[in-house]
Amino acid sequence: MMKIRKYIPLALAGLLFVSCGDLEQFNVNDKNISQEQLEVDFQHVGSKYRPIFENIYQYQPAWSYQLQQNLNADVYSGYLTNPRPFVAGANNTTYNLVSGWNNFIWTVPYQNVMNNVQSISELTENDFPTLYGVNLILKVAAMHRVTDVFGPIVYTNFGDLNNAGVYDSQQEVYNAFFSELDVAVANLNADISSTRFSEFDMSYSGDYSKWLKLANSLRLRLAIRISKVDPAKAQQEGEKALAESNGLMESNADGFFVNGSLPHPLSVIDNSWGDIRMNASMESILVGYNDPRADKFFQEVNPGDQSTTPVSPGNLKGVRAGLPLLPGYADEIAQKADYITFGVINDELHTSQVQLMTAAEVAFLKAEASLRGWTGAGDAKANYEQGIDLSFQQHQAGGSSTYVMDNTSAPADYVDPVNAANNIAAMSTITIAWDDAGTNEEKLEKVITQKWIAMFPEGQEAWSEYRRTGYPKIFPVVSNQSGGTVDTDIQIRRIPFVDSEYSTNAANVQNAVTLLGGSDNGGTRLWWDTGNSNF
Repeated sequence: MMKIRKYIPLALAGLLFVSCGDLEQFNVNDKNISQEQLEVDFQHVGSKYRPIFENIYQYQPAWSYQLQQNLNADVYSGYLTNPRPFVAGANNTTYNLVSGWNNFIWTVPYQNVMNNVQSISELTENDFPTLYGVNLILKVAAMHRVTDVFGPIVYTNFGDLNNAGVYDSQQEVYNAFFSELDVAVANLNADISSTRFSEFDMSYSGDYSKWLKLANSLRLRLAIRISKVDPAKAQQEGEKALAESNGLMESNADGFFVNGSLPHPLSVIDNSWGDIRMNASMESILVGYNDPRADKFFQEVNPGDQSTTPVSPGNLKGVRAGLPLLPGYADEIAQKADYITFGVINDELHTSQVQLMTAAEVAFLKAEASLRGWTGAGDAKANYEQGIDLSFQQHQAGGSSTYVMDNTSAPADYVDPVNAANNIAAMSTITIAWDDAGTNEEKLEKVITQKWIAMFPEGQEAWSEYRRTGYPKIFPVVSNQSGGTVDTDIQIRRIPFVDSEYSTNAANVQNAVTLLGGSDNGGTRLWWDTGNSNF
Protein backbone atom coordinates (compact mmCIF):
# COMPACT_ATOMS: atom_id res chain seq x y z
CA MET A 1 0.00 0.00 0.00
CA MET A 2 2.91 2.36 0.63
CA LYS A 3 3.87 2.14 -3.03
CA ILE A 4 0.39 2.97 -4.21
CA ARG A 5 0.46 6.12 -2.14
CA LYS A 6 3.82 7.04 -3.66
CA TYR A 7 3.10 6.56 -7.35
CA ILE A 8 -0.63 6.69 -7.98
CA PRO A 9 -1.49 10.05 -6.39
CA LEU A 10 1.32 11.64 -8.41
CA ALA A 11 -0.18 10.20 -11.57
CA LEU A 12 -3.61 11.50 -10.63
CA ALA A 13 -2.11 14.87 -9.81
CA GLY A 14 -0.93 15.07 -13.39
CA LEU A 15 -4.58 15.26 -14.49
CA LEU A 16 -4.79 18.72 -12.95
CA PHE A 17 -2.58 20.18 -15.67
CA VAL A 18 -5.46 21.36 -17.86
CA SER A 19 -6.44 24.68 -19.30
CA CYS A 20 -9.03 26.85 -17.57
CA GLY A 21 -11.32 26.32 -20.53
CA ASP A 22 -11.56 22.60 -19.70
CA LEU A 23 -12.96 22.94 -16.17
CA GLU A 24 -16.40 21.86 -17.33
CA GLN A 25 -14.86 18.58 -18.44
CA PHE A 26 -14.04 17.41 -14.91
CA ASN A 27 -17.29 15.46 -14.57
CA VAL A 28 -17.26 13.87 -18.03
CA ASN A 29 -15.02 11.51 -19.94
CA ASP A 30 -12.03 13.41 -21.41
CA LYS A 31 -12.41 11.38 -24.59
CA ASN A 32 -15.88 12.82 -25.23
CA ILE A 33 -14.44 16.16 -26.31
CA SER A 34 -15.84 17.19 -29.69
CA GLN A 35 -13.68 17.18 -32.81
CA GLU A 36 -14.12 20.97 -33.07
CA GLN A 37 -12.86 21.48 -29.53
CA LEU A 38 -10.06 19.02 -30.21
CA GLU A 39 -8.79 21.01 -33.17
CA VAL A 40 -9.16 24.39 -31.49
CA ASP A 41 -7.86 23.61 -28.01
CA PHE A 42 -6.94 20.03 -27.06
CA GLN A 43 -5.19 21.30 -23.96
CA HIS A 44 -6.46 18.41 -21.86
CA VAL A 45 -3.75 16.35 -23.59
CA GLY A 46 -1.36 18.88 -25.06
CA SER A 47 -0.58 20.69 -21.82
CA LYS A 48 0.87 17.49 -20.39
CA TYR A 49 3.72 17.34 -22.90
CA ARG A 50 5.49 20.49 -21.71
CA PRO A 51 6.41 19.05 -18.28
CA ILE A 52 7.90 16.04 -20.06
CA PHE A 53 10.04 18.16 -22.39
CA GLU A 54 11.19 20.38 -19.54
CA ASN A 55 12.07 17.54 -17.18
CA ILE A 56 14.03 15.06 -19.28
CA TYR A 57 16.42 17.02 -17.27
CA GLN A 58 14.89 19.75 -15.19
CA TYR A 59 16.25 23.14 -16.11
CA GLN A 60 14.29 25.26 -13.67
CA PRO A 61 15.11 25.76 -10.90
CA ALA A 62 18.78 25.48 -11.83
CA TRP A 63 19.72 23.90 -8.51
CA SER A 64 17.46 20.94 -9.36
CA TYR A 65 19.44 20.26 -12.55
CA GLN A 66 22.61 20.77 -10.52
CA LEU A 67 21.58 17.86 -8.30
CA GLN A 68 19.87 15.78 -10.98
CA GLN A 69 22.81 15.74 -13.41
CA ASN A 70 25.46 18.41 -13.00
CA LEU A 71 27.09 17.14 -9.79
CA ASN A 72 27.11 13.56 -11.03
CA ALA A 73 27.05 12.72 -14.75
CA ASP A 74 28.45 16.05 -15.99
CA VAL A 75 31.45 15.49 -13.72
CA TYR A 76 31.80 11.71 -14.09
CA SER A 77 31.84 12.14 -17.89
CA GLY A 78 35.00 14.27 -17.70
CA TYR A 79 33.23 17.36 -19.09
CA LEU A 80 32.91 19.66 -16.09
CA THR A 81 33.69 19.86 -12.40
CA ASN A 82 33.10 22.08 -9.43
CA PRO A 83 35.73 24.63 -8.33
CA ARG A 84 34.29 24.59 -4.81
CA PRO A 85 34.83 21.43 -2.74
CA PHE A 86 31.26 21.18 -1.45
CA VAL A 87 30.77 19.67 2.02
CA ALA A 88 34.48 20.20 2.68
CA GLY A 89 35.26 17.94 -0.25
CA ALA A 90 33.05 15.03 0.89
CA ASN A 91 30.52 14.95 -1.97
CA ASN A 92 29.50 13.14 -5.14
CA THR A 93 32.60 14.23 -7.03
CA THR A 94 34.87 12.50 -4.50
CA TYR A 95 32.54 9.46 -4.43
CA ASN A 96 31.23 10.28 -0.95
CA LEU A 97 27.77 10.06 -2.43
CA VAL A 98 25.21 12.50 -1.02
CA SER A 99 21.88 10.66 -0.94
CA GLY A 100 19.86 13.88 -0.57
CA TRP A 101 21.36 15.19 -3.79
CA ASN A 102 20.84 11.95 -5.68
CA ASN A 103 17.13 11.71 -4.86
CA PHE A 104 16.61 14.30 -7.61
CA ILE A 105 17.93 11.91 -10.28
CA TRP A 106 15.01 9.63 -9.42
CA THR A 107 12.17 11.91 -8.32
CA VAL A 108 12.29 14.49 -11.12
CA PRO A 109 11.63 12.04 -13.99
CA TYR A 110 9.07 10.03 -12.06
CA GLN A 111 7.06 13.00 -10.85
CA ASN A 112 7.29 15.14 -13.97
CA VAL A 113 7.80 12.68 -16.82
CA MET A 114 6.27 9.32 -15.95
CA ASN A 115 3.10 10.73 -14.37
CA ASN A 116 2.40 12.84 -17.46
CA VAL A 117 3.34 10.00 -19.81
CA GLN A 118 0.82 7.76 -18.07
CA SER A 119 -1.90 10.39 -18.24
CA ILE A 120 -1.27 11.06 -21.95
CA SER A 121 -1.28 7.31 -22.63
CA GLU A 122 -4.71 6.93 -21.07
CA LEU A 123 -6.07 9.76 -23.23
CA THR A 124 -4.41 8.88 -26.53
CA GLU A 125 -3.47 5.21 -26.88
CA ASN A 126 -6.75 4.11 -28.48
CA ASP A 127 -8.01 7.32 -30.10
CA PHE A 128 -5.00 9.43 -31.10
CA PRO A 129 -2.19 7.05 -32.09
CA THR A 130 0.27 9.66 -33.37
CA LEU A 131 0.10 11.59 -30.11
CA TYR A 132 0.59 8.31 -28.29
CA GLY A 133 3.61 7.58 -30.50
CA VAL A 134 5.33 10.86 -29.64
CA ASN A 135 4.54 10.19 -25.99
CA LEU A 136 6.37 6.86 -26.18
CA ILE A 137 9.42 8.39 -27.87
CA LEU A 138 9.66 11.03 -25.15
CA LYS A 139 9.24 8.32 -22.50
CA VAL A 140 12.15 6.31 -23.89
CA ALA A 141 14.30 9.42 -24.34
CA ALA A 142 13.77 10.37 -20.69
CA MET A 143 13.79 7.03 -18.94
CA HIS A 144 16.77 5.38 -20.58
CA ARG A 145 18.77 8.06 -18.79
CA VAL A 146 17.33 6.88 -15.47
CA THR A 147 18.05 3.19 -15.96
CA ASP A 148 21.54 4.13 -17.15
CA VAL A 149 22.14 5.72 -13.74
CA PHE A 150 20.58 3.12 -11.43
CA GLY A 151 20.18 -0.13 -13.42
CA PRO A 152 16.86 -1.77 -12.47
CA ILE A 153 14.01 0.75 -12.29
CA VAL A 154 10.22 0.84 -11.94
CA TYR A 155 9.10 0.94 -15.56
CA THR A 156 6.60 -1.54 -16.99
CA ASN A 157 4.79 -1.65 -13.63
CA PHE A 158 4.56 2.10 -13.18
CA GLY A 159 0.99 3.01 -12.22
CA ASP A 160 -0.09 -0.65 -12.05
CA LEU A 161 -2.24 -1.02 -8.91
CA ASN A 162 -1.50 -4.72 -8.70
CA ASN A 163 2.28 -4.44 -9.09
CA ALA A 164 2.94 -0.92 -7.82
CA GLY A 165 6.61 -0.22 -7.27
CA VAL A 166 7.90 -3.51 -8.73
CA TYR A 167 11.25 -3.04 -10.48
CA ASP A 168 12.25 -4.43 -13.88
CA SER A 169 15.75 -5.66 -14.56
CA GLN A 170 17.71 -3.38 -16.87
CA GLN A 171 17.45 -5.98 -19.62
CA GLU A 172 13.65 -5.98 -19.27
CA VAL A 173 13.62 -2.18 -19.39
CA TYR A 174 15.68 -2.12 -22.60
CA ASN A 175 13.42 -4.72 -24.21
CA ALA A 176 10.45 -2.51 -23.30
CA PHE A 177 12.19 0.49 -24.89
CA PHE A 178 12.59 -1.36 -28.18
CA SER A 179 8.96 -2.52 -28.14
CA GLU A 180 7.70 0.98 -27.41
CA LEU A 181 9.76 2.40 -30.25
CA ASP A 182 8.18 -0.21 -32.54
CA VAL A 183 4.72 1.08 -31.62
CA ALA A 184 5.77 4.71 -31.95
CA VAL A 185 7.23 4.22 -35.43
CA ALA A 186 4.19 2.29 -36.66
CA ASN A 187 1.79 4.92 -35.29
CA LEU A 188 3.61 7.88 -36.80
CA ASN A 189 4.09 6.17 -40.16
CA ALA A 190 0.34 5.57 -40.35
CA ASP A 191 -0.42 9.32 -40.27
CA ILE A 192 2.88 11.06 -40.88
CA SER A 193 1.38 14.23 -42.38
CA SER A 194 -0.81 15.03 -39.36
CA THR A 195 -0.18 18.43 -37.78
CA ARG A 196 -2.09 17.68 -34.58
CA PHE A 197 1.01 17.88 -32.36
CA SER A 198 2.47 21.11 -33.77
CA GLU A 199 1.06 23.40 -31.06
CA PHE A 200 2.64 21.37 -28.26
CA ASP A 201 5.92 20.32 -29.87
CA MET A 202 8.96 21.93 -28.24
CA SER A 203 11.44 20.24 -30.58
CA TYR A 204 10.26 19.68 -34.16
CA SER A 205 7.24 21.98 -34.69
CA GLY A 206 4.99 18.98 -35.16
CA ASP A 207 7.02 17.42 -37.99
CA TYR A 208 6.47 13.69 -37.52
CA SER A 209 9.16 12.80 -40.07
CA LYS A 210 11.73 14.25 -37.67
CA TRP A 211 10.19 12.40 -34.73
CA LEU A 212 10.62 9.20 -36.74
CA LYS A 213 14.28 10.03 -37.31
CA LEU A 214 14.63 10.57 -33.57
CA ALA A 215 12.96 7.23 -32.81
CA ASN A 216 15.27 5.41 -35.21
CA SER A 217 18.33 7.23 -33.86
CA LEU A 218 17.36 6.41 -30.26
CA ARG A 219 16.98 2.77 -31.27
CA LEU A 220 20.50 2.80 -32.71
CA ARG A 221 21.87 4.46 -29.57
CA LEU A 222 20.25 1.84 -27.34
CA ALA A 223 21.33 -1.00 -29.63
CA ILE A 224 24.93 0.13 -29.49
CA ARG A 225 24.62 0.41 -25.71
CA ILE A 226 23.85 -3.30 -25.32
CA SER A 227 26.26 -4.48 -28.03
CA LYS A 228 28.68 -6.07 -25.56
CA VAL A 229 26.15 -7.78 -23.29
CA ASP A 230 23.64 -8.99 -25.91
CA PRO A 231 25.28 -8.72 -29.33
CA ALA A 232 22.53 -10.62 -31.19
CA LYS A 233 19.72 -8.39 -29.88
CA ALA A 234 21.89 -5.32 -30.42
CA GLN A 235 22.54 -6.18 -34.05
CA GLN A 236 18.88 -6.99 -34.67
CA GLU A 237 17.71 -3.64 -33.28
CA GLY A 238 20.59 -1.69 -34.78
CA GLU A 239 19.99 -3.06 -38.27
CA LYS A 240 16.27 -2.32 -37.87
CA ALA A 241 17.13 1.31 -37.16
CA LEU A 242 19.56 1.48 -40.06
CA ALA A 243 17.00 0.03 -42.49
CA GLU A 244 13.93 2.07 -41.45
CA SER A 245 12.59 3.96 -44.43
CA ASN A 246 12.41 7.35 -42.72
CA GLY A 247 16.09 7.16 -41.85
CA LEU A 248 18.20 8.53 -39.04
CA MET A 249 19.35 12.01 -38.12
CA GLU A 250 21.55 13.19 -40.98
CA SER A 251 21.77 16.97 -40.68
CA ASN A 252 22.02 19.31 -37.72
CA ALA A 253 18.42 20.33 -38.36
CA ASP A 254 17.43 16.80 -37.28
CA GLY A 255 18.98 17.10 -33.81
CA PHE A 256 16.84 16.60 -30.71
CA PHE A 257 16.78 19.87 -28.78
CA VAL A 258 14.18 21.20 -26.37
CA ASN A 259 13.42 24.76 -27.43
CA GLY A 260 11.98 26.38 -24.35
CA SER A 261 11.72 29.89 -23.00
CA LEU A 262 13.54 29.16 -19.74
CA PRO A 263 17.23 29.93 -19.28
CA HIS A 264 19.60 26.98 -19.55
CA PRO A 265 20.61 25.90 -16.03
CA LEU A 266 24.30 25.92 -16.92
CA SER A 267 24.07 29.69 -17.42
CA VAL A 268 23.02 30.04 -13.79
CA ILE A 269 25.31 27.41 -12.29
CA ASP A 270 28.31 28.61 -14.28
CA ASN A 271 27.88 32.37 -14.59
CA SER A 272 25.76 33.40 -11.62
CA TRP A 273 27.04 30.95 -9.02
CA GLY A 274 30.49 30.05 -10.32
CA ASP A 275 29.81 26.45 -9.28
CA ILE A 276 30.98 24.61 -12.40
CA ARG A 277 34.07 24.84 -14.57
CA MET A 278 35.94 23.02 -17.33
CA ASN A 279 37.17 19.56 -16.35
CA ALA A 280 40.89 18.81 -16.64
CA SER A 281 40.09 15.89 -18.98
CA MET A 282 38.37 18.32 -21.35
CA GLU A 283 41.45 20.52 -21.31
CA SER A 284 43.74 17.56 -21.97
CA ILE A 285 41.81 16.45 -25.04
CA LEU A 286 40.67 19.76 -26.55
CA VAL A 287 43.96 21.57 -26.04
CA GLY A 288 46.03 18.53 -26.96
CA TYR A 289 44.13 18.24 -30.24
CA ASN A 290 44.29 22.01 -30.91
CA ASP A 291 40.56 21.60 -31.36
CA PRO A 292 38.80 24.60 -32.98
CA ARG A 293 35.69 23.77 -30.95
CA ALA A 294 37.52 24.46 -27.68
CA ASP A 295 36.74 28.17 -27.59
CA LYS A 296 33.19 27.46 -28.76
CA PHE A 297 32.70 25.39 -25.61
CA PHE A 298 34.78 27.42 -23.14
CA GLN A 299 36.09 30.93 -22.70
CA GLU A 300 39.78 31.62 -22.42
CA VAL A 301 41.07 33.58 -19.45
CA ASN A 302 41.23 37.23 -20.46
CA PRO A 303 43.89 39.78 -19.42
CA GLY A 304 41.45 41.49 -17.08
CA ASP A 305 41.50 38.39 -14.87
CA GLN A 306 45.28 38.40 -14.59
CA SER A 307 45.43 39.82 -11.09
CA THR A 308 43.03 37.24 -9.67
CA THR A 309 44.07 33.98 -11.35
CA PRO A 310 47.21 31.90 -11.71
CA VAL A 311 46.14 30.96 -15.26
CA SER A 312 47.89 32.82 -18.06
CA PRO A 313 45.57 34.90 -20.26
CA GLY A 314 44.63 33.27 -23.54
CA ASN A 315 44.73 29.76 -22.09
CA LEU A 316 42.01 27.23 -21.40
CA LYS A 317 42.47 25.58 -18.04
CA GLY A 318 40.43 22.81 -16.44
CA VAL A 319 40.04 21.67 -12.84
CA ARG A 320 40.82 18.13 -11.71
CA ALA A 321 37.66 16.29 -10.68
CA GLY A 322 37.28 15.04 -7.14
CA LEU A 323 39.22 17.74 -5.35
CA PRO A 324 39.02 17.52 -1.56
CA LEU A 325 39.47 20.57 0.64
CA LEU A 326 43.16 20.95 -0.06
CA PRO A 327 45.80 21.72 2.58
CA GLY A 328 46.38 25.41 3.16
CA TYR A 329 42.79 26.52 2.66
CA ALA A 330 40.71 27.72 5.59
CA ASP A 331 37.43 26.78 3.94
CA GLU A 332 35.63 25.89 0.70
CA ILE A 333 35.22 29.50 -0.41
CA ALA A 334 38.93 30.22 -0.14
CA GLN A 335 39.74 27.23 -2.35
CA LYS A 336 37.01 28.16 -4.82
CA ALA A 337 38.56 31.64 -5.20
CA ASP A 338 41.71 30.09 -6.69
CA TYR A 339 39.84 27.93 -9.21
CA ILE A 340 36.86 30.03 -10.18
CA THR A 341 38.64 31.79 -13.05
CA PHE A 342 39.53 28.49 -14.73
CA GLY A 343 37.68 27.48 -17.93
CA VAL A 344 34.23 29.09 -17.97
CA ILE A 345 31.55 27.71 -20.28
CA ASN A 346 31.17 29.88 -23.38
CA ASP A 347 28.17 32.19 -23.19
CA GLU A 348 27.07 30.92 -26.62
CA LEU A 349 26.07 27.65 -24.96
CA HIS A 350 24.00 29.52 -22.37
CA THR A 351 20.73 29.41 -24.27
CA SER A 352 17.26 28.10 -23.55
CA GLN A 353 17.90 25.27 -26.02
CA VAL A 354 18.61 21.94 -24.32
CA GLN A 355 20.69 19.49 -26.37
CA LEU A 356 19.71 15.83 -26.02
CA MET A 357 20.86 14.15 -29.26
CA THR A 358 22.68 15.39 -32.34
CA ALA A 359 23.26 14.25 -35.89
CA ALA A 360 26.98 14.10 -35.13
CA GLU A 361 26.36 11.50 -32.43
CA VAL A 362 24.35 9.41 -34.90
CA ALA A 363 27.22 9.46 -37.41
CA PHE A 364 29.54 8.12 -34.71
CA LEU A 365 26.97 5.46 -33.79
CA LYS A 366 27.00 4.37 -37.42
CA ALA A 367 30.80 4.32 -37.39
CA GLU A 368 30.78 1.89 -34.46
CA ALA A 369 28.00 -0.17 -36.04
CA SER A 370 30.24 -0.49 -39.09
CA LEU A 371 33.13 -1.71 -36.93
CA ARG A 372 30.74 -4.32 -35.53
CA GLY A 373 29.74 -5.46 -39.02
CA TRP A 374 26.11 -4.38 -38.93
CA THR A 375 24.32 -4.32 -42.28
CA GLY A 376 23.43 -0.85 -43.49
CA ALA A 377 25.98 0.99 -41.34
CA GLY A 378 28.14 2.17 -44.22
CA ASP A 379 31.87 2.90 -44.10
CA ALA A 380 33.38 3.46 -40.67
CA LYS A 381 35.88 6.09 -41.81
CA ALA A 382 33.27 8.05 -43.76
CA ASN A 383 30.89 8.03 -40.81
CA TYR A 384 33.66 9.06 -38.43
CA GLU A 385 34.70 12.02 -40.53
CA GLN A 386 31.08 13.01 -41.15
CA GLY A 387 30.49 13.05 -37.38
CA ILE A 388 33.41 15.42 -36.90
CA ASP A 389 32.26 17.67 -39.74
CA LEU A 390 28.67 17.81 -38.41
CA SER A 391 29.96 18.78 -34.98
CA PHE A 392 32.13 21.52 -36.44
CA GLN A 393 29.15 22.82 -38.42
CA GLN A 394 26.90 22.71 -35.37
CA HIS A 395 29.29 24.91 -33.41
CA GLN A 396 30.32 27.07 -36.39
CA ALA A 397 33.95 26.04 -36.07
CA GLY A 398 36.18 26.09 -39.12
CA GLY A 399 38.90 23.73 -40.24
CA SER A 400 37.32 20.29 -39.96
CA SER A 401 38.95 19.06 -43.18
CA THR A 402 42.41 19.84 -41.77
CA TYR A 403 41.51 18.53 -38.31
CA VAL A 404 40.50 15.06 -39.55
CA MET A 405 43.91 14.63 -41.21
CA ASP A 406 45.89 15.36 -38.03
CA ASN A 407 47.83 12.21 -37.15
CA THR A 408 50.22 13.76 -34.64
CA SER A 409 48.20 15.73 -32.05
CA ALA A 410 47.26 13.77 -28.93
CA PRO A 411 45.81 14.51 -25.48
CA ALA A 412 48.07 16.74 -23.40
CA ASP A 413 49.46 16.38 -19.91
CA TYR A 414 47.61 18.35 -17.26
CA VAL A 415 49.30 20.98 -15.11
CA ASP A 416 47.51 22.58 -12.17
CA PRO A 417 48.99 26.07 -11.65
CA VAL A 418 47.47 26.22 -8.15
CA ASN A 419 48.64 22.90 -6.75
CA ALA A 420 51.31 20.84 -8.53
CA ALA A 421 50.19 17.73 -6.61
CA ASN A 422 47.24 17.58 -9.00
CA ASN A 423 49.41 17.38 -12.12
CA ILE A 424 48.91 14.22 -14.17
CA ALA A 425 50.17 12.77 -17.45
CA ALA A 426 47.79 12.36 -20.39
CA MET A 427 45.84 9.10 -20.27
CA SER A 428 46.04 8.33 -24.00
CA THR A 429 48.18 8.84 -27.09
CA ILE A 430 45.31 8.40 -29.56
CA THR A 431 45.41 10.82 -32.49
CA ILE A 432 42.61 12.16 -34.69
CA ALA A 433 43.22 10.92 -38.25
CA TRP A 434 41.59 7.63 -39.19
CA ASP A 435 44.01 4.75 -39.68
CA ASP A 436 42.66 1.90 -41.78
CA ALA A 437 45.53 -0.27 -40.57
CA GLY A 438 44.60 0.21 -36.92
CA THR A 439 42.84 -2.39 -34.83
CA ASN A 440 39.12 -2.15 -34.17
CA GLU A 441 39.97 -1.18 -30.59
CA GLU A 442 42.13 1.72 -31.78
CA LYS A 443 39.44 2.81 -34.22
CA LEU A 444 36.78 2.64 -31.50
CA GLU A 445 38.84 4.85 -29.19
CA LYS A 446 38.96 7.47 -31.94
CA VAL A 447 35.21 7.15 -32.57
CA ILE A 448 34.20 7.42 -28.91
CA THR A 449 36.67 10.22 -28.16
CA GLN A 450 35.27 12.32 -30.99
CA LYS A 451 31.69 11.40 -30.09
CA TRP A 452 32.44 12.50 -26.51
CA ILE A 453 33.62 15.89 -27.76
CA ALA A 454 30.61 16.26 -30.07
CA MET A 455 28.03 15.44 -27.37
CA PHE A 456 29.16 18.23 -25.04
CA PRO A 457 27.56 19.47 -22.80
CA GLU A 458 25.24 16.42 -22.46
CA GLY A 459 27.08 14.66 -19.66
CA GLN A 460 24.63 11.82 -19.05
CA GLU A 461 25.16 10.19 -22.41
CA ALA A 462 28.91 10.87 -22.27
CA TRP A 463 29.19 9.14 -18.87
CA SER A 464 27.23 6.14 -20.13
CA GLU A 465 29.48 5.72 -23.15
CA TYR A 466 32.60 6.08 -21.00
CA ARG A 467 31.37 3.28 -18.74
CA ARG A 468 30.46 1.04 -21.68
CA THR A 469 33.70 1.45 -23.64
CA GLY A 470 36.33 2.92 -21.32
CA TYR A 471 36.74 5.84 -23.74
CA PRO A 472 37.82 8.52 -23.80
CA LYS A 473 40.44 7.87 -21.17
CA ILE A 474 39.67 10.50 -18.54
CA PHE A 475 41.57 11.42 -15.40
CA PRO A 476 40.66 9.68 -12.14
CA VAL A 477 39.47 11.68 -9.14
CA VAL A 478 42.08 13.28 -6.91
CA SER A 479 40.37 12.07 -3.74
CA ASN A 480 38.34 8.85 -3.54
CA GLN A 481 36.15 8.98 -0.44
CA SER A 482 33.93 5.98 -1.29
CA GLY A 483 35.22 3.85 1.57
CA GLY A 484 36.51 1.25 -0.86
CA THR A 485 33.27 0.70 -2.80
CA VAL A 486 34.53 2.47 -5.95
CA ASP A 487 37.87 1.65 -7.56
CA THR A 488 39.72 4.89 -8.36
CA ASP A 489 41.06 3.59 -11.67
CA ILE A 490 37.80 2.00 -12.82
CA GLN A 491 35.85 5.06 -11.61
CA ILE A 492 32.20 5.26 -10.56
CA ARG A 493 29.73 2.99 -12.37
CA ARG A 494 26.28 3.95 -11.05
CA ILE A 495 24.31 5.78 -8.36
CA PRO A 496 22.79 3.71 -5.51
CA PHE A 497 19.03 3.44 -5.16
CA VAL A 498 17.69 6.52 -3.41
CA ASP A 499 16.56 7.00 0.17
CA SER A 500 12.98 7.81 -0.79
CA GLU A 501 12.66 4.36 -2.36
CA TYR A 502 14.20 2.61 0.63
CA SER A 503 11.78 4.40 2.95
CA THR A 504 8.58 3.77 0.95
CA ASN A 505 9.31 0.74 -1.25
CA ALA A 506 11.87 -1.27 0.71
CA ALA A 507 10.88 -4.79 -0.29
CA ASN A 508 10.93 -3.96 -3.99
CA VAL A 509 14.25 -2.17 -3.67
CA GLN A 510 15.77 -5.25 -2.08
CA ASN A 511 14.55 -7.28 -5.05
CA ALA A 512 16.05 -4.65 -7.36
CA VAL A 513 19.42 -5.16 -5.69
CA THR A 514 19.11 -8.85 -6.52
CA LEU A 515 18.36 -7.92 -10.14
CA LEU A 516 21.40 -5.63 -10.09
CA GLY A 517 23.62 -8.60 -9.31
CA GLY A 518 25.89 -6.76 -6.91
CA SER A 519 25.98 -4.48 -3.92
CA ASP A 520 23.93 -1.29 -4.02
CA ASN A 521 26.88 1.08 -4.29
CA GLY A 522 28.73 3.18 -6.84
CA GLY A 523 31.18 0.45 -7.79
CA THR A 524 28.70 -2.13 -9.12
CA ARG A 525 28.48 -2.35 -12.89
CA LEU A 526 25.18 -2.12 -14.76
CA TRP A 527 23.91 -4.92 -17.02
CA TRP A 528 25.36 -3.44 -20.20
CA ASP A 529 28.59 -2.37 -18.45
CA THR A 530 30.29 -5.75 -18.75
CA GLY A 531 33.88 -4.69 -18.12
CA ASN A 532 34.88 -7.02 -20.97
CA SER A 533 36.80 -6.11 -24.09
CA ASN A 534 34.95 -4.09 -26.70
CA PHE A 535 35.46 -6.67 -29.47
